[in-house]
Amino acid sequence: MPIPDSMESRLAAIRERIAAACARAGRAPGEVTLLPVSKTFGVEALRQAMALGLRRFGENKTQEMRQKAAQFGTDAPQWVMIGHLQTNKARDAARLAAEVQSLDRIELARELDQRLQKEGRALDVLVQVKTSPEPSKFGLDPACLPDFLRQLAAFQALRPRGLMTLAVQSDDPQAVRACFRSLRILRERLREDGFQGLERLSMGMSGDFELAIEEGSTEVRIGSALFGARSYPAREPGAA
Repeated sequence: MPIPDSMESRLAAIRERIAAACARAGRAPGEVTLLPVSKTFGVEALRQAMALGLRRFGENKTQEMRQKAAQFGTDAPQWVMIGHLQTNKARDAARLAAEVQSLDRIELARELDQRLQKEGRALDVLVQVKTSPEPSKFGLDPACLPDFLRQLAAFQALRPRGLMTLAVQSDDPQAVRACFRSLRILRERLREDGFQGLERLSMGMSGDFELAIEEGSTEVRIGSALFGARSYPAREPGAA
């Protein structure tokens, strides 16, 4: 399959920007993983990205993940759930996802654990933490995180690997940077308190990933900067 120059060049540009941000922060480029966010993009775009060596893709909705997964055979990529996950959608995540980065409620953890045990699987998870004051943003209150992590230890099929956040949507880079910095500091405090295994910080998207890297991100979630502008379907009045 021919690879469009546009995607290849966009990927190269993203990797150059990752390397430059790492250099500014005194970090090695290998410390930061790129997670392509494929929500709203079709299977053809995913196949083009896979031809460039990308194998993990972030999705926001289990329905879209399920529809795409059905179009792959043995060459299926790994699906990473990054969107808000409703408890009644835990079954699809347990069956299809290689990882969930948006764990933010104990009832969701309980349901995921039960579904995973039925599937005979275990799953890496990141805990989503709310670092932005925006009501539209999901995530666990930072003050509740230590107790939440203690409770997670009871769920055998869940493997906590780190933290995830969404920064405030703002034109002020310092406000955005503060969200990322707060998550890194929170992770450092958790380590000091004896919490182990929280190696990963998933933070930063197409518009702010360089700031996130400078503040310690280990994984950036890139969609439009790689795949191009999204075209969202029209929503009916009152649709969720």
